[in-house]
Amino acid sequence: MFRKAAVTTVSNGSYFQGQANGRLPSMESGQPSQEGKVVLKKKVTLLRGISIIIGTIIGAGIFISPKGILKNTGSVGMSLTVWTVCGILSLFGALCYAELGTCIRKSGGHYTYILEAFGPLPAFVRVWVELLIIRPAATAVISLAFGRYILEPFFMQCEIPELAIKLITAVGITLVMVLNSTSVSWSARIQIFLTFCKLVAILIIIVPGVIQLIKGETQHFRNAFAGNDASVRGLPLAFYSGMYAYSGWFYLNFVTEEVENPEKNIPLAICISMIIVTVGYVLTNVAYFTTISAGELLLSKAVAVTFAERLMGNFSLAVPVFVALSCFGSMNGGIFAVSRMFFVASREGHLPEILSMIHVRKHTPLPAVIVLHPLTMIMLFNGDLYSLLNFLSFARWLFIGLVVAGLIYLRYKRPDMPRPFKVPLFIPALFSFTCLFMVALSLYSDPVNTGIGFAITLTGVPAYYLFIVWDKKPKWFRKLVGK
Repeated sequence: MFRKAAVTTVSNGSYFQGQANGRLPSMESGQPSQEGKVVLKKKVTLLRGISIIIGTIIGAGIFISPKGILKNTGSVGMSLTVWTVCGILSLFGALCYAELGTCIRKSGGHYTYILEAFGPLPAFVRVWVELLIIRPAATAVISLAFGRYILEPFFMQCEIPELAIKLITAVGITLVMVLNSTSVSWSARIQIFLTFCKLVAILIIIVPGVIQLIKGETQHFRNAFAGNDASVRGLPLAFYSGMYAYSGWFYLNFVTEEVENPEKNIPLAICISMIIVTVGYVLTNVAYFTTISAGELLLSKAVAVTFAERLMGNFSLAVPVFVALSCFGSMNGGIFAVSRMFFVASREGHLPEILSMIHVRKHTPLPAVIVLHPLTMIMLFNGDLYSLLNFLSFARWLFIGLVVAGLIYLRYKRPDMPRPFKVPLFIPALFSFTCLFMVALSLYSDPVNTGIGFAITLTGVPAYYLFIVWDKKPKWFRKLVGK
């Protein structure tokens, strides 16, 4: 790998760098930490791990608009099938990450696993795209949903001003950044509370739906597979929407070094979380169809609100609040996890040195957290967020497919690597093939956005050679990039 030796330093008496030569001592290796070193502490228990995964997966989508799958499948029965299959496929991917998380005990998620399997160039490209576009845009989008729904009860009779939405969104983003900069424990505790709120919100939909089924309200399930046939162009887009709704199962792997007893807790947290989310998603969609027809669902801007208004009367005012809390939980979990990717990439010499520093008293990777704040604000007030996400949604699944393919590669390249948790080989083979097949089909289904996203991703290649490989940089250039 191309990296320069990093010297352990103190910055303004507030931060220590993680480790000389870009690496922290393994928390499981028994190597003593050198005196004066500050490391991220193991504060992620099994319950906190479950809350990170569930709290990040369940965002606004299941409450607002699950119509993307219905639109591209053409029937109620086929849409429920896709929801179920996407849950199973996500569980397969999560099991693969469970194996990787127990045999490669470093934080960083996708970045770390690609670095271990395929080397620095593809790993750098992954963190480059995540830092500049994917994470700021994704955070801004979910934050906008938070801003809109937290204001919904105050603007029941009129349209919410866009400026008000963006201002309250900016406050929410700042609050999440401050929380993650201040305390790992408090961030985790709030994540547990918000995950509880998400599950309560889902139960508020599922329980009335089950009551409707008991009453015999099954008219929307008759001839469930009748309707428009799913096209070759539409079906991959339906799976794309479904896999996006389940995405988030990989976030616990971003904080591996902070998980207590990772050999046991990572697989347990992943399996428990995915079973809860899959069952919850499928039952929530079944509940919707007990009250709302397929045509009405496609016309609804917020399915959960429409459902609540029909069955719950005035209590439906609580639904926007639960949606806002759900979005805040996704914001918190995403920032908590992805900041660790930037921390590890800096530790490996792929991002500016300051991002690998830890607050000496709070034990949080504060610079890696706050680096996202200005980028997210730029996206929020100036960017065409949804176009950016469309451009780069394929990149997420391209690299996840590459990570799982790397698991297969490591089985043969490093067969003696300790693997406390090991999945059957057909699971990573099937999942990586599915991811790469979806990426290939997206070139056919949406060549313009996918092509733009591919071009943006490729900018990481010259950036790698400019910032990492090129040794004879002028002094002004080194100062500019913090080297």
